[in-house]
Amino acid sequence: QVQLVESGGGLVQPGGSLRLSCAASGSIFSINVMSWHRQAPGKERELVALITRSGGTRYADSAKGRFTISRDNVKNTMYLQMNSLKPEDTAVYYCKADAVWGQGTQVTVSS
Repeated sequence: QVQLVESGGGLVQPGGSLRLSCAASGSIFSINVMSWHRQAPGKERELVALITRSGGTRYADSAKGRFTISRDNVKNTMYLQMNSLKPEDTAVYYCKADAVWGQGTQVTVSS
């Protein structure tokens, strides 16, 4: 099974943008579902967005219209473009491929 490494997190001001990347150690071509999740302090981990092997997508209500999930099966990488960020988007963001989780990347939205 592949291993996943997230990157792209950081500190951004409200209204700003970040692009998260999730690099896999092997081919993601045959992975049916890849997803982004987040966990804020004191809260449960929640689904942010998912993308299927065929490119179908689904978003949490909180992400609709602001976040875009994509995958590049040649680069074996999944992305999460996050625009119009809000303080409530502050969390550790995790990627997942089938049953495998990455280690997470911190996103902090603050002025």
